[in-house]
Amino acid sequence: MLSFLVVIVLINSAFAVFSPNDFSGRIVNGVNTTIQKHPHQVSLQTTDGRHFCGGSIISEDIVVTASHCLMNLEGPHELKVRLGATEYNTGGELVSVKSFRMHENFDTELRTNDVGVVKLSSPVRESSRVRYIKLTEKTPPTGTRGTITGWGASCFLVCDLVTHLQEVEVEIIDYKTCASSEYNYGSEVRETMVCTYAVEKGSCQSDSGGPVVVAGKLVGLVSWGAGCAVPGFPSVHADVASARSWIEKVAKEL
Repeated sequence: MLSFLVVIVLINSAFAVFSPNDFSGRIVNGVNTTIQKHPHQVSLQTTDGRHFCGGSIISEDIVVTASHCLMNLEGPHELKVRLGATEYNTGGELVSVKSFRMHENFDTELRTNDVGVVKLSSPVRESSRVRYIKLTEKTPPTGTRGTITGWGASCFLVCDLVTHLQEVEVEIIDYKTCASSEYNYGSEVRETMVCTYAVEKGSCQSDSGGPVVVAGKLVGLVSWGAGCAVPGFPSVHADVASARSWIEKVAKEL
């Protein structure tokens, strides 16, 4: 149990001193996939082309991601978004950013309301490689099958960057179940969150902000977890259903 506690401390420490340069790698025990299968997926990048977070395009010029992906950026000039690409470093469209906003109630210690909205500097049309995804209206029940995609790390802290988009199938766990004695987080899991779990599979560093999808709708945004794919510790995500009205409001305001 001590080793688990050490992992949690490491994750919490990394979260508190978040930097875009801290993200690299791929999903744990995922498989190669293509942007044609997940055309809502985008890569958030520094201006020198370094992928650091994922996101989802929901309209011609709006991307949804995690607040913690945006918290250390000085302004939109530091951020670009690649869309329509299976490999984050080539192909598709690389678009600059006009503005972005973090949730005003995002709490870096509690990790609640980890949702952010990015407005692109120019609209992107739908194609076979770019499709706007709908926001879910309600959180799916525990046991529902879903998919996480991204270019995140294949293991905790020590894995190299990979360029090819990965996917992993998981099960949804509602926040009450995730906070129960069945798992190991307890009260750290709160109402603005939804969890996913699969044995030795899950999201990791650089998957942050990326999509959790069920039946073609966006239900979660990769947010945090104890290590990566650690038994008994689900991946934790921002719950899109609870943030839907805020996302729609900010998308109009930006």
